Amino acid sequence: MTTNGEKPLKVMLVAAEASGDALGAGLARALRARLGDAVTFVGIGGAKMAEQGVESPFDIAQLSILGIFESLKAYPRAMARLKDTVALAAREKPDVAVLIDSWGFNIRLAHALRKLDPNLPLVKYVAPQVWAYREGRAHALAKAVDLLLSIQPMDRPYFDAAGLRNVFVGNSALAKRFDHADPARLRASIGASASEPILLVLPGSRPSEIERVMPAFEDAVRRLKGQRPALQVVVPTAYTVAEAVKARVAGWPFRAHVIEDEGLKDDAFLAGDVALACSGTVTTELALAGRPMVVGYKTGAITYAIIKRLMKPRWITLFNIAAGRAVAPEFIQQDCEGERLAREIAIRLDDPALRDKQVAEQYLALDKMGRGMPDPSEAAAEALLSFLRLPTKVPA
Repeated sequence: MTTNGEKPLKVMLVAAEASGDALGAGLARALRARLGDAVTFVGIGGAKMAEQGVESPFDIAQLSILGIFESLKAYPRAMARLKDTVALAAREKPDVAVLIDSWGFNIRLAHALRKLDPNLPLVKYVAPQVWAYREGRAHALAKAVDLLLSIQPMDRPYFDAAGLRNVFVGNSALAKRFDHADPARLRASIGASASEPILLVLPGSRPSEIERVMPAFEDAVRRLKGQRPALQVVVPTAYTVAEAVKARVAGWPFRAHVIEDEGLKDDAFLAGDVALACSGTVTTELALAGRPMVVGYKTGAITYAIIKRLMKPRWITLFNIAAGRAVAPEFIQQDCEGERLAREIAIRLDDPALRDKQVAEQYLALDKMGRGMPDPSEAAAEALLSFLRLPTKVPA
C-alpha cells in the first residue's frame, strides 16, 4: 500500500443510502485531489459515488430500509447484498474499507470483512447516534472497526470511553454552500412569477418514507392549494425515490414540479418561501439555505414505540436538538397529519417576520453544530490518510 507509484492505494467505500452516497463521493473527491492516480476506488454506492469512479454492482435503493417490519421483510435481500459486497472485497482486495453510515448493514459488513481479512483496516464514517439512544452501540462499534470518522461533536465522549479511535471531521451537510444557486432560475424553469409563493415539499429519500410520510404531506398540500391557488409546489427528490415520487405527484389534482437536477434543487432551496420536510439531512441543508420549515415524520408503530422509549432528546431534528427547543415545529407519528401541517405552513406563508425569526434561530443552532468549519470531506481524507500513515498533500 503505497502512494509512490509502486501500487495505488485501493479504497473500498460502502454507502447504502443517498446521504451516505454523498459522503462517499466527497471523500473520494478529496482523496483523489491529494493522491491523484495513486488512489483507486471500489465499493457500493449511488449516482454521486459513480461520478467519482465507484461502480456499484447493485442499486443501493435495495438497502434504503427503515423500521422493524420493513427490515424484517427486506432481511433476505439485504443479506444477499451483504454477501455480494463481501465477494467484491474478496475479489478486489482493498487496502482499507470505509463503511459509511447505515448501521444495520455496515456493522454486519464490518464483522464479515474482519472474518474475510483480519488485517484489513476498517473505518466507520458517521457514528450511530449513541448520544440519543443505544449507548451500547459505541462498544459494539469499537469491537468491529479500527477508526471512526465522526460528524457530530457530541459523539466523542462515548467513543473515547469505548476505546475507539475517533476523529471529529464535521458534518458535510453544514459545509454545503448555495453561492452558485439562483432562485430566479428556478422560478423561470417552472414558470413562476417573482410574486408567487413557493412551497418546497421534501418527503424523504427512502421508499418507506415515501410510503408513510407522503400521504400526510399530500393532504397538507391539497389543503393549502385549495386556499391558495397561486401557491407553486416544488418537490425536490432524491434519485433513490424519484420514480415513486413522480408516480405519486402525477396523481395530484393540481400541478406540482418534481425537481431531480442537482443544480435546480439548490436553486429551489433558495427560491422556496417555506418547506415541508421529512426529518433527515435535508432539514440541515434547508436551514443552511435560510428556509423556514415544518418537519414531519412517520415510521412503523412498533418501531416508533421502541425508539420513543430509548430516545433521550425530545426532538428528532438535529438543529432543534442543538438549540434545545423546537425552532422548527415537528409533527411525528399520529401528529403528522395534513391539517396540522397545513396550518403551520400557512402561518409561515402569511408572516414574513415569523419566517425571518425562524431562519435566524436556525442559523444560531447551526453555529452550535459547527457551521463554518472547514470542508468535512477534506478533514475526513486527512484523518484517513493519517490513520494509514500515508503522506498527503493539500490540494492547491
